[in-house]
Amino acid sequence: MNIDFPFHFDRYHRTASTSDENQHIRDLIEQLLFTTPGERVNRPDFGCGVLSLIFAPNSVELATTMEITIQASIEQWLGDLIDLQTLEVTNVDSSLYIVVEYLVQSSGETQTATFRTTVP
Repeated sequence: MNIDFPFHFDRYHRTASTSDENQHIRDLIEQLLFTTPGERVNRPDFGCGVLSLIFAPNSVELATTMEITIQASIEQWLGDLIDLQTLEVTNVDSSLYIVVEYLVQSSGETQTATFRTTVP
């Protein structure tokens, strides 16, 4: 069992958990993408810094920079769990879309996860 993300309590008022390995890995990717380096005390290098780049002007260069940053972070922090297949970053108006296709090493299954965030 793994702690479910985002953190919440289940119907028994205990920490919610998930037994679905695919959901847990998707949760790990989401945490990695939207954690800013320096945000975690015991792991100051953890994260991609995607949220800080979202305020930059929309351009091909920005999307390329984000793809390189995200790819490096995924390989560093989740490389023992997944093999990154494809990564697509799109910045549309005030929204950022990240599509990650990956192979789960433990099961050999290919999964696709889409993440979206908006500028407040």
